[in-house]
Amino acid sequence: MQYDVITYGEKALLLRFKNEISLEVHHQVKSCYHYLKNNHIKGVVSLIPAYNSLTVLFDPDKIEGKTLKVFLENTPFQVSDEVVQAQKTVEIPVCYEEAFALDLQEVSEKLNVSIQEIIDIHTAQPYLVYMLGFAPGFMYLGGLDQRLHMPRKATPRLRIPAGAVGLADQQTGVYPLETPGGWQIIGQTPLELFSKEQPALVAMGDLVQFVPITEKEFYKIKKS
Repeated sequence: MQYDVITYGEKALLLRFKNEISLEVHHQVKSCYHYLKNNHIKGVVSLIPAYNSLTVLFDPDKIEGKTLKVFLENTPFQVSDEVVQAQKTVEIPVCYEEAFALDLQEVSEKLNVSIQEIIDIHTAQPYLVYMLGFAPGFMYLGGLDQRLHMPRKATPRLRIPAGAVGLADQQTGVYPLETPGGWQIIGQTPLELFSKEQPALVAMGDLVQFVPITEKEFYKIKKS
């Protein structure tokens, strides 16, 4: 497993892997993340996995950055089959009807793909959760069919509703909270994905399967 350990400010180190979005790199990041998490390294206060990196935040009063850097550089990390296979599939209902799909018509026209085809393609297979970020619980999902690759909006919206499902380049994802954003919105889920009482619905390495629902089903789930 190849990676560089880079000083990332006074209280963080960055494990940087191969600069690509791939299953191979994801498995390396996930294995390192779980190794460090399970071994409770003294002074390490937080771990932030991303597509091809792992940020290690530490308390300099408990461990020196140089000491931690040497430790990370010399730890024989291995891809763990047990960690790689430890994942759950979470079904997320999505309403793709006009009131919830702010950009679906525009996406259909620009990609020259019918709205029904977009829905069928988007719900055809589960997506891997590569990372959580941007906003608490925001899931970056990989594996989007090339037919749905769509650039971000030139001018981001100031308000994207919580639960909005979007497309951006080769990714799809779900906004857990109302935030600004530039993704192309093609639907919305009625599920509450993140709150103070409920942590993120999914974790890095899980799978997400979108399931199409009607507007009536949306409000029924919303009220439950």
